[in-house]
Amino acid sequence: METTRRSMLAATAASYQRILGANERLRLGVVGTGPRGQYLMKESARIGVEFAAVCDVYSARADQAASLAGGAVRTFKDHRQLMEMKEIDAVIVATPDHWHAAVAIDACKAGKDVYVEKPMVHTPKDGLALVKAARDNKRVVQVGMQARAVPHYRIAREKYLESGAMGKVGLIKTWYNGNNGYIQKPPAGMEQKPEGLDWERWLGAGPKVAWNPDIYFSPYKWLYYDGGMIMGIGIHVIDSAHMMLRLHKPLAAVAGGGIYHYPDRDTPDVINLVLEYPEKVNVTFEAEIMTAGWKTTAGLELRGTGGILTVNRYDRAVGYEYEPHPKNSKVAAGRGTGDPSSAEWLLRNWVECIRTRAKPLANEEEGYYSSVACFMGNMAYRRKVRVGWDSKWDLPA
Repeated sequence: METTRRSMLAATAASYQRILGANERLRLGVVGTGPRGQYLMKESARIGVEFAAVCDVYSARADQAASLAGGAVRTFKDHRQLMEMKEIDAVIVATPDHWHAAVAIDACKAGKDVYVEKPMVHTPKDGLALVKAARDNKRVVQVGMQARAVPHYRIAREKYLESGAMGKVGLIKTWYNGNNGYIQKPPAGMEQKPEGLDWERWLGAGPKVAWNPDIYFSPYKWLYYDGGMIMGIGIHVIDSAHMMLRLHKPLAAVAGGGIYHYPDRDTPDVINLVLEYPEKVNVTFEAEIMTAGWKTTAGLELRGTGGILTVNRYDRAVGYEYEPHPKNSKVAAGRGTGDPSSAEWLLRNWVECIRTRAKPLANEEEGYYSSVACFMGNMAYRRKVRVGWDSKWDLPA
């Protein structure tokens, strides 16, 4: 297994170096320079890109990002001004989630390649528009569903799914429990809106509410801005299930849960979701924040006629583990260590695909289907009904 991992990493690095050596450095713009945007800048800097401009509705964060970028970078509050810069090749979109679609679509139309954080969109309507913009303008779009590029996920799929060892998989259980983002509190002293923050622009097309530091610093709690735990973090592990079995369109979704302990939100603090697929497999998702601040776990467990395969997101000691069915499998039990859940793997793939114009691992079509699966889950939860796939959501051929 370690030989396989080393070979994969060496191939990725060699491929990147060949591409980088044949072309000048990419120049990036970054829209949304809060903690996530600044993290992506640091990860991008590892692979040799340059930054030409940064954009944020809060000038303090834009200034922090400009300092992080080094060199002469321009700063903006309106992303449309950044898109006008001819010298920018590609854009990282790390805004709050409710801005992802609009900014990514504008970037495609401006001729920029795009790395947009997950979820790519909140609705099928926005997803169809973004896929169309990417296709019409021949853009390379990568969605920040980073597990698609993390080596131990890919190794587990190749060893136990593509090899046929798992046989027929009928159930994939996924979970993301104890995520600290959903219990965040705003920092002290933010009762009044800080200078240099354009609150109206931050709200965008959302509800027009007075300055609320809990919304700005903790958008994860609110359905409009984050989509709750199904859309906000469930998409990570649901997309991993999609990747493992190459799933796309759920047949239907049902969900249950509620606000059982934390009243300072409009999204559930405990949620369970079941997605049915035409491939005759169910994907389940569970999340709770009762254990937040103590124990965060995420991953997926695939159950098939050939055994059980578990893949963990944050467990470095056991990244994946295969337990063979004693009657049906001739493949030995196995396990492998986990790789960091870093965005660097996916950013490297994006940069390589910008050079080659190939389809990236977490492209806009994969981002679309995973987003719509989560959209169906949220609809099922809100309406307390079984939600089926609507043919209006089909991507055009």
